[in-house]
Amino acid sequence: MARRRKRWLTATMPDGYVKTIGPTADPFTHYWRIVAELENGKTEVFWGHARSLAEAKGKRAATAEAAKMRGWTDWRFEIAELVESDEAP
Repeated sequence: MARRRKRWLTATMPDGYVKTIGPTADPFTHYWRIVAELENGKTEVFWGHARSLAEAKGKRAATAEAAKMRGWTDWRFEIAELVESDEAP
């Protein structure tokens, strides 16, 4: 079985934040992020990557339940497509 080539994956979020993942051979296509506001004014950030847009969107359903459990006053769920490159940024 042939080894998959490793590459770098970069996502740029709507607020300009840039996340780079790699080097990896995993077939990730999307990056997701939850930015949650807490009652005390602090912020929590959760993130991950997915192998499809559908998988990334599936994380949104669990977010509403997490907001109730953790007591978030507000939250944003964002998805960005990963861009592939052969070299580190």
